Amino acid sequence: MIEHRPFATLGAANHGWLDAHHHFSFASYNDPARAQWGALRVWNDDAIAAQTGFPPHGHQDMEIITYVRSGAISHKDSLGNQGRTEAGDVQVMSAGTGIQHSEFNLEDQETTLFQIWILPDSRGHAPSWGARPFPKGSRDGQFVVLASGLAGDGDALRIHAQARVAGALVKAGETIRYETSADRHLYLVPATGRVRIGAVEAEARDGVAITGESVVEVTALEDSELVLVDTA
Repeated sequence: MIEHRPFATLGAANHGWLDAHHHFSFASYNDPARAQWGALRVWNDDAIAAQTGFPPHGHQDMEIITYVRSGAISHKDSLGNQGRTEAGDVQVMSAGTGIQHSEFNLEDQETTLFQIWILPDSRGHAPSWGARPFPKGSRDGQFVVLASGLAGDGDALRIHAQARVAGALVKAGETIRYETSADRHLYLVPATGRVRIGAVEAEARDGVAITGESVVEVTALEDSELVLVDTA
């Protein structure tokens, strides 16, 4: 099954400083048909105005991955961690037994990002935070694992879930393959560009929900930046 979810059909909330679009039910947006996809619970497409952001607030028992598309986001938390994550890079927060954090765009330009929440395999992990750069050149023509709880993905940021977040850059006319298991749930979003998966054509920021496929082939119809989540 390959289901196309056009950007125009996503939930949306514009708070002025935050323009948010929700691939899955979140806050005041509730669609029972889009509650989650496997262990993927949230995929928010956020644009955060310059010098604004999320004040301190708490999370518990959730793996939260932030993929910065443009600008940068600055993080502080109750464990004493702090850092600035720039476009193309990734940060991961395992909320575990509980953590308070803030996320601010301290730049002089808008920051855009994907915020991805994955349900952990079990509750009660110790909370943690980490970030690392992922040079975009390493993703040319292939998926590179950015965050993972699966065996064999040792270079990725670690999460407490049998799940993987991967990114790729694909030039127009090129096709890349992703191998998985037919019982897994995949969710693909082109951050930029336009792609074809099977009979589905997806524009930038559309969602594509995939299951029942052991091999997924993605053909770029334009130069494209892809983000993929693979969960149980």
